Amino acid sequence: MGRTVVERFLRPDGSVAQCHPLRVVSDEGGTLLGWLPAGTEIVGSGLVDGRRRRDVPLAERFLAPRRQLRDVWRGTSNLRLIPAREWYSIWWFFDETGFRCWYVNLEIPAGRTAEGVDRVDGVLDLVVHPDRSCRWKDEDEAEAAVEAGRLTAAELDRLRGEGERLRVLAEAGAPPFDGGWTGFRPEPGWAPPRLPAHLLAGL
Repeated sequence: MGRTVVERFLRPDGSVAQCHPLRVVSDEGGTLLGWLPAGTEIVGSGLVDGRRRRDVPLAERFLAPRRQLRDVWRGTSNLRLIPAREWYSIWWFFDETGFRCWYVNLEIPAGRTAEGVDRVDGVLDLVVHPDRSCRWKDEDEAEAAVEAGRLTAAELDRLRGEGERLRVLAEAGAPPFDGGWTGFRPEPGWAPPRLPAHLLAGL
């Protein structure tokens, strides 16, 4: 508990798109629970030509060349539950007033490394509000990702099916949507997790 690991998000070709440092809360039985506070330095991903991703037409969004860049995690702090073999992770979002919502980040597991965990982002996500009502996020982007070859149709079907399964759990108030961890606070004295220097070299 308290050590730092790195969650890497890979592209389908195996190259690294983003790196997020997480402060370990627990790491048992193949499931990692890690903390990423707002303001933490990350390796992000941006378009080579400087445009914001959302400014690129949907049909081009997954085809435009990208590069790594130094960035910070903005907005809300989050606690991430990452089961090593599952096609999702669960994020608890927190702002200055406390728990804000759950976020089902649909992902393709890509194994573990000496430094942490590797995932491929599934583009499609599910937002679960505190009253356990749910809404899909980025459905149009997920379809565009398939058209661009960023995901296969079979992968998107599996990701959507996993999201549907978790939506049923959320609406029933079943774990991990039963209120556990919604009162989480980091240990006193925890500094923001830091990425290893070699991941920032040259950025």
